[in-house]
Amino acid sequence: MKKITLATAPILTLLLIALTASAQTQSREDILKELSAKRAELAALEKRFVSPAEEDKATYADFLRQPNTGLIRLLPREKYDNDKTLTLRGGAAYYSFSRLTHEYGYGSDIELAQGFLSTGFAGADYGIMTSLGDTPLEDVTVEGAPFLANYAPAEELPKARIEQRKWSESATADGTTYTRRLLLKKNSTYLLRSVNYDNSDVLVAFRVVRVDDDDSATILWKMLKKYPTPRLARN
Repeated sequence: MKKITLATAPILTLLLIALTASAQTQSREDILKELSAKRAELAALEKRFVSPAEEDKATYADFLRQPNTGLIRLLPREKYDNDKTLTLRGGAAYYSFSRLTHEYGYGSDIELAQGFLSTGFAGADYGIMTSLGDTPLEDVTVEGAPFLANYAPAEELPKARIEQRKWSESATADGTTYTRRLLLKKNSTYLLRSVNYDNSDVLVAFRVVRVDDDDSATILWKMLKKYPTPRLARN
């Protein structure tokens, strides 16, 4: 009898553990709440990871008090988008200066990948960039960028495709070379005209103020001009 009691004791213990675990099992509603809480926690961590360094925020505090300015960090797409570490679509390699978001697909104006900055990503959208070298961002004005400021986006799809090819291959206007892709360089200032059909059309000046060891870039920017939302003629 003693042998039987000894043999059944572990089984009874396991049954008690199973019953206790069953009583403590979360409901699907509780699990959903926990998922929401974890998602919010993850979003907060991502925001901190993507945020510029506090010292840069302090350095450019006066500039950032001006309207239509900002300081952002772009992550290299090849490192943070492909491995799906971040939940942000595009891995924080993109930014929309009109919607103020890294989330790809919401009027994205710029991308960082393989050490290059590029623009124009989906459909008929396209962009035009040029480098101004080590020019203070404060010195860049709409009046000082007449070609980009007065540029009229294509209004028909065939012409938009021509513009896409033209700037992808680089072209010269008023003695300045423009393209859709430029080498990322610290302490360099850039001009960008970004045309996103049915979304936004902006002229932005920005400066690379930091490049970190993970190849992420901190960018100081100011909006020079917003244009009416571009449309393509419907046949």
